[in-house]
Amino acid sequence: MLSIPPSPPQIAPLQGTLNRPTWSVMIPVYNCAIYLKDTLNSVLAQGIPEAEMQIEVVDDASTDADIEKLVAEVGQGRIQYFKQEQNVGSLRNFETCINRSRGKLVHLLHGDDKVRPGYYTRIEQLFEQFPSAGAAFSGYCSINEQGQVVSHKKPEMKQDGILPDWLARIGEKQLIQYAAMTVRREVYEQLGAFYGVNYGEDWEMWVRIARHYPTAYTPLTLAEYRQHSTSITSSKFLKGEHLQDLYKAMQLIQTHLPEDQKHTILQRSKKHYATYALNIAARLWHSLRNEQLVEAHIKNALRFHNSPLIYLMAAKLYFTLKFSRI
Repeated sequence: MLSIPPSPPQIAPLQGTLNRPTWSVMIPVYNCAIYLKDTLNSVLAQGIPEAEMQIEVVDDASTDADIEKLVAEVGQGRIQYFKQEQNVGSLRNFETCINRSRGKLVHLLHGDDKVRPGYYTRIEQLFEQFPSAGAAFSGYCSINEQGQVVSHKKPEMKQDGILPDWLARIGEKQLIQYAAMTVRREVYEQLGAFYGVNYGEDWEMWVRIARHYPTAYTPLTLAEYRQHSTSITSSKFLKGEHLQDLYKAMQLIQTHLPEDQKHTILQRSKKHYATYALNIAARLWHSLRNEQLVEAHIKNALRFHNSPLIYLMAAKLYFTLKFSRI
């Protein structure tokens, strides 16, 4: 079985489940034991009874700790545990999470992220208030390894409601983190799960949902996405593979956009991620002083977009590299 599905994996509808919980909090984990206790406690602290919320850790054959033991110690029987027989990769693990979910609403909460008090109550209220919504998400912030807030996501709008013109907006750039997003299980059953790329797979998924369903939103900051300072030196960033994945995600997203808007949205997306690539190049230079890696990211940026602004930003970086040799 391919670790990156070439098409959206099917999610089987549940059969014979009359007493389903409202919520399935499915927690995919792989070698993040150092943060998992905080993640689990952030869910347990909401105080939602088992009849109303399934909580399950789906372990992609972690090697950093005895995850089953950790889950048992924290959950005291409240949290279910499932382990893959072998490492299947993040997308297949997400697929497993969704297929194992029994609730009407599915929250994929990564094992290093957290929810704040009130997340589930407010998101459930959104679905009740806007029954046509296929998904709903909250405002979120980014935290570091120590759990300190390092940034807040700019609100998409000032009040609760259905996001206007959302397909075009989310089609241009990624605006959501997993921790903030909840999807109706029936939506996954209709549209399938994540596929195509390892980086940007969620962006494509949220666009796919927006094509078919309204998306509800609350500006309240109710989720915490954990950033890792070491992520800049990860394999995908060093090799520029994340940029290749983003480019592929853009092409996949094109299939979901209105014919009269897709070209304009694509050009805006390319410009946005060209700037993103140059910012990553600058971070790589300041952290690693590796000219080869920086130049590779600059070239990727120019493949995305070659406007005068992008050329100017690239030229400044090249000047920095050349000046450093003197």
